[in-house]
Amino acid sequence: MNIEVRELAGLGPDARRAFFERDAGVAEVRADVRDIVERVRTEGDVALRDFSREFDDVEVGNIDVTDAAERAYDEIDDDVREAIETAAANIREFHERQVPEDWREDFSGDDSGTRELGRRYRPLERVGVYAPGGTAAYPSSVLMGVIPAKVAGVEHVAVATPPAETMNPVTLAAMHVADVDAVYSVGGAQGIAALAYGTETVNAVQKVVGPGNKWVTAAKAEVRGDVDIDFLAGPSEILVVADETADPRFVASDLVAQAEHDPNASVVAVTDDEEVADAIVAEVETQAAERDRTETIEAALENDASGVLLARSMSEAVLFAEEYAAEHLSIQADDDEALLDRIDSAGSVFLGPYTPVAAGDYASGTNHVLPTGAGAKRQGGLSVDHFVRSTTVQRLDEAALADLSETITTLAEAEGLDAHAESVRERLGE
Repeated sequence: MNIEVRELAGLGPDARRAFFERDAGVAEVRADVRDIVERVRTEGDVALRDFSREFDDVEVGNIDVTDAAERAYDEIDDDVREAIETAAANIREFHERQVPEDWREDFSGDDSGTRELGRRYRPLERVGVYAPGGTAAYPSSVLMGVIPAKVAGVEHVAVATPPAETMNPVTLAAMHVADVDAVYSVGGAQGIAALAYGTETVNAVQKVVGPGNKWVTAAKAEVRGDVDIDFLAGPSEILVVADETADPRFVASDLVAQAEHDPNASVVAVTDDEEVADAIVAEVETQAAERDRTETIEAALENDASGVLLARSMSEAVLFAEEYAAEHLSIQADDDEALLDRIDSAGSVFLGPYTPVAAGDYASGTNHVLPTGAGAKRQGGLSVDHFVRSTTVQRLDEAALADLSETITTLAEAEGLDAHAESVRERLGE
């Protein structure tokens, strides 16, 4: 495994580009995904079964496997069931704090009548959540996708997940705990297309959320516009900002943990202490060799967008962190709050030595569906906000309209929209 300390200031243009332009590989599969999506739109369940046979090597009988979730809940071990229940409760509690409240207020002055303005929030009716399968099972992604939608009040939440000869019972049990309304045994780009457009079995939704591989991400890009999506996310990424007080074992464990997700994961540590940097590299090499998914971890660590960087100062490290805009930002430093105050762009932040990213991945309560590829410069992670719509509401009495009439009519006529102006004058008898 080739991982070494590199000086941040000495990175050349190509090396910097690799760190800041993390490529999710979506472009290379867009044409194939477009064909898959179109076949699902036109052929429905037939296409889903054909693609399951071709891509998953599974002969799918029932596409709707909702009943299997309840059975799985009763079959899994008690300790696993308890862990799912605890994680779900924490996730639900955190997201309940996000539910917006309707409001209406009088914005008028003392002598200008009543100008009442407000905002109300209503949930979407139908949402689809994608739960990845493949080389690992992700019951946590089920909880992270379904629970915020349910908290928001979405009436029908469906999950699409890749088919298998024997579907993972823990993932199915998580669906039951999250109170999902429908479960579909269909994955990949075809699963996204089925949720977006519907088939004989799958009900179409208004919005599709959830993480996935480049085929899933490309499919979300393809259907966007016909349905809403959360955002386009690529492979997992972590940036650890560490000072001389950081424990290299802890830093390395976070890097290795995110590396085991995907060979294309980006895992980076930046520190201003050379001894800490060298120790992190040594610990990464030791820990990577001891994990079950060593091959995947080593591939991610050898990624051009991964590495341990030595900054000339913590200020330089902070500037790098802001530009990097990590999906997961871990700050393991003596003055972590002060450093955080200087970084605006991150999907989710983990402060201190005893806050591993795995806590947010599973059970602390925050959501692990997060923007990647510097997307945190533009948006936050999955939340209740993704599942509600806002409507503005207003009521003016005659005095309030009269108070605004000159402003309205002047602007309307400046825009050449005479009828807008007249709609005011008609009410005021002008």
